[in-house]
Amino acid sequence: MKYKDLFIDFDDTLYDTHGNSVIALSELYDEKKLDRFFSDSNVFYDAYWAANIDLWTRYSKGEITRDYLIVERFRRPLCESDALRVKCLESADDFRNYCLEMSDHFLDLCSSKPGLVPGARELMDYLKGRGYRMHMCSNGFHEVQYKKLHACGLTDYFDHVILSEDAGFNKPAPEFFDYAIKMSGAEKATTLMIGDNFNTDILGAKRYGLATAFFNRFPEYPAPEPIDYEVTSLKQLMTIL
Repeated sequence: MKYKDLFIDFDDTLYDTHGNSVIALSELYDEKKLDRFFSDSNVFYDAYWAANIDLWTRYSKGEITRDYLIVERFRRPLCESDALRVKCLESADDFRNYCLEMSDHFLDLCSSKPGLVPGARELMDYLKGRGYRMHMCSNGFHEVQYKKLHACGLTDYFDHVILSEDAGFNKPAPEFFDYAIKMSGAEKATTLMIGDNFNTDILGAKRYGLATAFFNRFPEYPAPEPIDYEVTSLKQLMTIL
């Protein structure tokens, strides 16, 4: 085999983070009775996703902390509500605690969901049968990722679970990949990075000197620069590996 070790991103590569989050967000909206503050649930959902995408991008660059992210992704959309805007400004500490409580509950809801990206289990069975050593490489939060792994039943497929919180650096930083190589015992020349985020997973690994396979899950545009492999379904990876 050309590759011996596979570094595999988890969220939205194997685990359907977006789909599971949509369900959890709807549950949160109902349980917290957020219809008191929003005339339409989609107004809240759209504001949440806009904040979440921006904050995770900044987090991957090391611009913000985990604690800031988990509060701010709910503070922003809630502060857009006329009913909460004054409380947000005048009772900042109390409102922060309210957002933190909401975030904790959301993460509990989300991490209990078992949903996988189509073809994920079949791919993992195939790769395990082929004898690859597989290492999960994620920027996700420590306690949440282990809950997700347990919920979706993929724990036993991985030789190592490599998280940015343990590494002290987020993908795409080269220090993250230094840590991943050290922990896994892999060699650059025989390691392939698989992921759905071009900037975080693919460019980070490519610049580090690893081969890369871009899972372009929701293709609008092809990869913006040359890489080793590009697929639009996990099943296609079986033809490569």
